[in-house]
Amino acid sequence: MKAHTKETQATMTPQKSLAFLLEGNARFQNNIRINRNLIEQVNDTSSGQFPFATILSCIDSRIPTEIIFDQGIGDLFNARIAGNFVNEDILGSLEFACKLAGSKIILVLGHSSCGAIKGACDNVKLGNLTQMLEKIQPAINSVKTDANEERNSSNEAFVNNVAIENIKLTVKMIKEKSPILNELFLNNEIDIHGAMYDVNTGLVELVD
Repeated sequence: MKAHTKETQATMTPQKSLAFLLEGNARFQNNIRINRNLIEQVNDTSSGQFPFATILSCIDSRIPTEIIFDQGIGDLFNARIAGNFVNEDILGSLEFACKLAGSKIILVLGHSSCGAIKGACDNVKLGNLTQMLEKIQPAINSVKTDANEERNSSNEAFVNNVAIENIKLTVKMIKEKSPILNELFLNNEIDIHGAMYDVNTGLVELVD
């Protein structure tokens, strides 16, 4: 299978792009992969790139996006940061991917058992990590628990609920903080979705 070209990228709609990602994840779960000549794709993309999707995900080593979505070289833009949140630099990268390079969808991908989420729930203080984890605090504050429930990393359900809320807030933040991306979204030139990856099963599920 060849890498995407400008012509094939142009045929991708936001809806078709999302379907491609979810179909690829289904193949991954069933241990089926499209046959790709990766060296040929290296050659195909040597003079340009035309990815159809952009994934904002965590740095977690268990979530290599090209693998879990069964995509090849030149198919995806990847922005990775612990806790999959946005700041000005990430937003600029997303704007480049969609406005200038033609990506049709942004997928904010969180995951179960997220170390960054656990650290934020435990109020970890460690160098530059301290300031980074503070960006997850709004998601923690948004998750309601019973009076007798632990609000820390010992409560797996709480951690995963915070991860889901963090995804939703990140999708909302992208639209609010980037007029460029929001205009593309409102014009149906791109779509912006949130999704959760289960590290136990390999399943990606939409959360919005």
